[in-house]
Amino acid sequence: KSANPQWREQFDFHYFSDRKDMLDIEVWRKDNKKHEELLGTCQVDITALPMKQTNCLELPLEKHPGSLLMLVAVAPCTGVSISDLCVCPLGDPSERQQIAQRYCIKNSFRDIKDIGFLQVKVLKAVDLLAADFSGKSDPFCVLELGNDSLQTHTVYKNLNPEWNKVFTFPIKDIHDVLEVTVFDEDGDKPPDFLGKVAIPLLSV
Repeated sequence: KSANPQWREQFDFHYFSDRKDMLDIEVWRKDNKKHEELLGTCQVDITALPMKQTNCLELPLEKHPGSLLMLVAVAPCTGVSISDLCVCPLGDPSERQQIAQRYCIKNSFRDIKDIGFLQVKVLKAVDLLAADFSGKSDPFCVLELGNDSLQTHTVYKNLNPEWNKVFTFPIKDIHDVLEVTVFDEDGDKPPDFLGKVAIPLLSV
């Protein structure tokens, strides 16, 4: 019931330079659970923003009245990575030694918020549900930890996909739960759910 809503919410996205450089934003209106109406869209060219500073942007909504006020800060990703299995970070013995030194008992209180890293190797899935009429699926895997989200590539027409990717997350809360979800890519439609597993960090 507001034409001037204030959300004051913050979202973290992992931006890699080899990905799409535009941040797409949509504003929707909900009448009830069933009816939704698009109130406008806007885009932010990430590459045009200065690094390591907070940019205050007032973005007019395309083809609709109104504008969106937001703060966008672009900073280098630290600790977050996607790599192939053969070149996984933390695999080098000297690098592991540096990590062990960084998180040893005597350095525990140097940076309270720096808890550690989680490295996840996503190898493959077996006997997935067939979501397409062809009896196959186009699966990809999404990993979520806190408000961090990374995903694999899609393996097309396969019920036993092999991804062989390594994901590294910085841990912000030791009570977080790693959620691994497999979806079926469905073109422009929302992906179909194929399965999910949740792993509490405290159980690792």
